[in-house]
Amino acid sequence: MESQKKHPRVFSFEFFPPKTDEGAENLKATRERLERLNPAYFSVTFGAGGSTQDRTFETVIDIQRSSTADAAPHLSCIDASRDRLKQMILDYKEQGVKYIVALRGDRPSGSGSMGQGELSYANELVELIREVTGDHFYIEVGAYPEFHPEAPDALTDIENFVRKAKAGADSAITQFFYNADCYYRFVEDCEKRGVDIPIVPGIMPLMNFEQQARFAAACKADMPRWLAQRMEAWKDDPQSRMEYGIDVVTRLCEDLLSNGAPGIHFYALNKAPVVERIWHNLGLSEQTGGEVRKPDEVEVPAQP
Repeated sequence: MESQKKHPRVFSFEFFPPKTDEGAENLKATRERLERLNPAYFSVTFGAGGSTQDRTFETVIDIQRSSTADAAPHLSCIDASRDRLKQMILDYKEQGVKYIVALRGDRPSGSGSMGQGELSYANELVELIREVTGDHFYIEVGAYPEFHPEAPDALTDIENFVRKAKAGADSAITQFFYNADCYYRFVEDCEKRGVDIPIVPGIMPLMNFEQQARFAAACKADMPRWLAQRMEAWKDDPQSRMEYGIDVVTRLCEDLLSNGAPGIHFYALNKAPVVERIWHNLGLSEQTGGEVRKPDEVEVPAQP
């Protein structure tokens, strides 16, 4: 973890683009609450379809123009032509965007072994961004402490990450996890290969456990048995279940930060209250200069 301790800490939130006008209004309200915490940026995920991609662009530009935090669009290369990618990169530059999260992206259903784009891997996208705009963008890439579900083995996955880093990435955001040891070992493996860029833990607060457990299974992220069993025991007590989830994620973040993690990237799921609670528990506003809120002032929603 020595490579990570030298980097300044960065705290950020991730949203997904809303599908409806109502969703857009809800996201705006969430963003306005979270920007009071003074994060470095808000990232916005990138969908596989044209309308979703348009909403990503609209959401990013709205953040960039009206928020105190920077916007960081996700950009996926698996199903886009080189010219299309170049245009999106230049469009974001023209709008004053400074961050890009460069990803391979999920393969579209029925596309075969690869997508329909001209680029196949995230390291190629990083190289393209550098080719088109030089050092204008701060480029984030993805990292998988529990290894990418499509990787043939753990060592191959680490070497794939090394290629992305050496292609010109400035830092990385991990897939979410609930076992800190997997993160520490991943960082150590990268250090042994000469990679010392910031590797920021991506943390998903526990809000709807069943839904998140299904998502974890789909992307091969480990949902610890002890956590699942405790959540099952409290399935009829949503308040206790939520409080326990907040405590688990708070302790995980405390462990990571105390051992030198260069910040936290919160997968906010377009909701504010639970993330606010964890942020307050960690005392992060003291580090970011954000608004300090007392626990009794933070809304605690019931579990669905």
